Amino acid sequence: MAETILYHTVTQIIKKLGSTVFQEIGLAWGVEGELHKLENTVSTIRAVLADAEEQQATNCEVADWLEKLNDAFCDADDLLDDFSTEVLRRQVMTQNKRLKKVRNFFSSSAISSKMTREIKAIKERLDAIAEDRKKFHLIERPIEMRVGNTKREETHSFVHAESVIRREGDKNNIVEMLLDSNIQESVSVVAIVGIGGLGKTTLAKLVYNDEVVTKYFELKIWVCVSDPFDVKLIAQKIIGSEEGNGLQFEEVQNQLRTKIDEKKYLLVLDDVWNENRESWLKLRDLLSGGSRGSKILVTTCSELVANVTGQNSPYVLKGLSGVVSWSLFKKMAFKQGEEYENTSRVMVGKEIVQNCKGVPLSIRSIGSLLYYKDTNAEWLIFKNKDLSKIAQEEDIILPILKLSYNHLPPYLKRCFVFCSLYLKDQKIVKRELIQLWIAHGFIQSLYENQLLEDVGDLYFMGLLRRSLFQDIERDEWGEIVSFKMHDLVHDLA
Repeated sequence: MAETILYHTVTQIIKKLGSTVFQEIGLAWGVEGELHKLENTVSTIRAVLADAEEQQATNCEVADWLEKLNDAFCDADDLLDDFSTEVLRRQVMTQNKRLKKVRNFFSSSAISSKMTREIKAIKERLDAIAEDRKKFHLIERPIEMRVGNTKREETHSFVHAESVIRREGDKNNIVEMLLDSNIQESVSVVAIVGIGGLGKTTLAKLVYNDEVVTKYFELKIWVCVSDPFDVKLIAQKIIGSEEGNGLQFEEVQNQLRTKIDEKKYLLVLDDVWNENRESWLKLRDLLSGGSRGSKILVTTCSELVANVTGQNSPYVLKGLSGVVSWSLFKKMAFKQGEEYENTSRVMVGKEIVQNCKGVPLSIRSIGSLLYYKDTNAEWLIFKNKDLSKIAQEEDIILPILKLSYNHLPPYLKRCFVFCSLYLKDQKIVKRELIQLWIAHGFIQSLYENQLLEDVGDLYFMGLLRRSLFQDIERDEWGEIVSFKMHDLVHDLA
């Protein structure tokens, strides 16, 4: 993902070289021709960066080439900054009447000669690196226009997975297990098991918010576990403590027991990876104070984890049926009515859906990706080239998310890479994130007087539609307030 930062650096260099300041410098110091040649070289390299990024994952030579390129561009950027600083310094000096003799600094032959040498040196260095690109057969791709892409973002209606995916049967089965009163233990476990991207968390939320479930349990608690499986930390989340390590374990234990004592509670432990039986038993002992009929609902990718919790017959979540898979895909990949007009694309789309193996996250990611490809040829290339490489793998979700990332336009890649700096399961406030994007120069207005915050909102929606975010929280007007990075997306960083 570092290549997106490289792309940003390259774009900044091109902007600097085309700026009024450098046009004046070029004319005044007689280096206009050299600056123009440097700009052409940089533009030529930028055109192949997207293809190089895709190839570097499987080609070490391309990865090395990108590292050399990054070093050279950083030096070029520093050089241009040095010249800009020198111009500013000399302009300040000329404002001092005692230093009138330096007013003619623009005509200084020493400065002109030094600048010419250094620009030629960095250009020759970049030319040599650019020449190496030919042996990798990198494809030049046109620079995507921001106006076109962002308007397309606006017209793509966001589809909630739960509005398309029918998990009513699964939800009813889980609810029935939670309401089972023929259990002697004070607290028992129900485990939902399935590979990443199947929708375990979404299903658990549907159950958690079910009206019957809400009436049946006196207390409901939701805890995202992930790694590491820290009993004290989980207990703190259950009691809602924000004091962190400031509490002693005995204090946490006492508060936990006070909270659940003699209550029939439902505790959801989402995304559990712990395979250590001793840690689980320690937590379970802490949770034994509720009244009979209390339940712990666990979501996990591992049947071994389910066994550790004492649940020998976990609820194994399966992929979507072919009909539901296609319904979700066409809502993500086609504009309204388009599937009826383009039968060729429908045929390709149905072959692509088969390779998604009924995994909702895969279907959503690929569908959103293809929405932005306008021709049948692009769909075929994706199916035959990109998708065919991963179709035979047992776990396809991470490779598909990587594909989704690779096909992001550069301006969205920068924003996504920044998001990956947040910790797993950390709540991200949307408004604050957009302000940080603006502060780092990732957001640019599309036309005069357009607010950067509005552009940032379009960028955010572009990432959201590609299934890179989860746990969306909205205000009373339906506007998104906060979210989290998708659990699996952190593995791309």
